[in-house]
Amino acid sequence: MSVFRKENTVLRAKVPSKSVSVIPNAVDSCLFYPDVSKRDPKKITIVTMSRLVYRKGIDLLAGVIPAICAAYPCVQFLIGGDGPKRIVVEEVREKFCMQERVTMLGAVEQGKAVRDVLVRGDIFLNTSLTEAFCMAIVEAASCGLQVVSTRVGGIPEVLPSDLIWLSDPTVDGLVAAVSSAIDAKLNDKAAPPNVAHATVASMYQWDDVVERTEIVYNIVIQDQFPLTFSERFQRHLRSGPYAGKFLAGLVLICEVLLWIIDWFCPRESIDMAVDWQGESCQRKNQEQNGGGDVEKLENSAT
Repeated sequence: MSVFRKENTVLRAKVPSKSVSVIPNAVDSCLFYPDVSKRDPKKITIVTMSRLVYRKGIDLLAGVIPAICAAYPCVQFLIGGDGPKRIVVEEVREKFCMQERVTMLGAVEQGKAVRDVLVRGDIFLNTSLTEAFCMAIVEAASCGLQVVSTRVGGIPEVLPSDLIWLSDPTVDGLVAAVSSAIDAKLNDKAAPPNVAHATVASMYQWDDVVERTEIVYNIVIQDQFPLTFSERFQRHLRSGPYAGKFLAGLVLICEVLLWIIDWFCPRESIDMAVDWQGESCQRKNQEQNGGGDVEKLENSAT
């Protein structure tokens, strides 16, 4: 998903870096596209779409809302999602009497419903404390929103600098970043929605994801040298101090069972399945067996 996630996997799984490939997610640019007619021309709308849980930094969001609303009377918040931290935002809204400026949408279904919320906004705010990739900011940018996000995990890799304002995961840092995004919007210095959409659509295409996936599959398929038992055992043993020993033990048990089964029922006595490959297979079998197998295959097919 991201270089950050790759490095984390390499360290935790203790595998060579070259053995891990990075394939980003793709965005459906035909679904997530801008529609500025849905925006409130008299307001600057900040959208947040996430599960309202601790990991998503909802406590930070609760600190940002009153500070931004006090500094910018033209700003309103649109919050989609649900979770145990919803009460934190509700309390802030009640405390500062911001019911008309902070709208809680609750859970929003994936797909078109998410897009219908995003296109109502000017700025997308992500307050996550940890994130490997964050597909939400990609979808928001594809809908033409400017993005403000915490600088955590793989997020700095996701969008170009002209589409995102990054901040430390603190209330003060996020308030400063959101203020910069609002000022850019008020002074017409933000990237136009159609430009943001075109940039994201070119960066995260399904064709590119499929091509990268095919490359990985082809590399695996072209490996014509199966690992020996010792190599497989050592590879699993290096998977971790506890999981490695567990997996290596399973490999050893499976190998012993195969030896026992092979003793009572040798693999040489098992009929091999025909490698059916159409006409090329028929010609090959005909050359090797004088045509007898071809007739049997044709009869079984009919």
